[in-house]
Amino acid sequence: MTRYAMITGASSGLGLALAEALARRGRNLILVARQREALEPVAIELTQRFGVEVLFRACDLSEPLRVSGFVLELEEGDRRIDLLVNCAGLRSYGPFLAQEWADEQDLIEVNLVALTRLCHAIGNLMAVHGGGQILNVASLAGYAPGPGMATYAATKAYVLHFSEALREELKRTGIKVSVLCPGPVRSSKRRIPRLEASKRSLTAEEVALYTVRALDKNRAVILPGRRNRWLARAPRLLPRWLTRKLAGLIHRTYRPHGIQ
Repeated sequence: MTRYAMITGASSGLGLALAEALARRGRNLILVARQREALEPVAIELTQRFGVEVLFRACDLSEPLRVSGFVLELEEGDRRIDLLVNCAGLRSYGPFLAQEWADEQDLIEVNLVALTRLCHAIGNLMAVHGGGQILNVASLAGYAPGPGMATYAATKAYVLHFSEALREELKRTGIKVSVLCPGPVRSSKRRIPRLEASKRSLTAEEVALYTVRALDKNRAVILPGRRNRWLARAPRLLPRWLTRKLAGLIHRTYRPHGIQ
């Protein structure tokens, strides 16, 4: 049976970089994103460059009925997914009460509900086959409260804690679970004000390369970049009131355009 790595949010940014890094290693892929028009050229390019099989599926993960249909398709299909990469994510920025509720609900559906649903469905399929690997993409923002992007930071905290718990639960099934917590990510195809100027942020390609190497080592929590690893430790050392203040200051300074 042919094995596949399935990546959500694979049409751009970090998801695309992870798809390329895995294809470079000879992995067959199933790419998932909202728009077919964005996925098809990516699938063709990766197939031509690396000689792997690349399937794609357009699915809006903010729509529960579509997610249910997609899950049913996976459960009834004959393709074995031995690596699930939950990379799809939405962001919001600004005061919580100023946000449109529909946008906040979409964020929760994608970042939290769809991710959990796919872990449950594909995790069960992996257990039947005796193992597999799950990578959930959280964020450095998940280590602290996020004034100015409250819902986003809260969903990423959920992903971090959920993934670590799942890792312990699934050890005996042969399923390995890791969580990636990148900080701001520079795109080589789009210049990001402030972040680009600092040159301290890793590119999506650098994060992807670091991540696939960490997956080889079965790392529980993947924190690319020495600076980010220090920032992740800071909330444990500081008083909660100071952590909240500093997090709010950081989120006001660095707009979320490059934050995973």
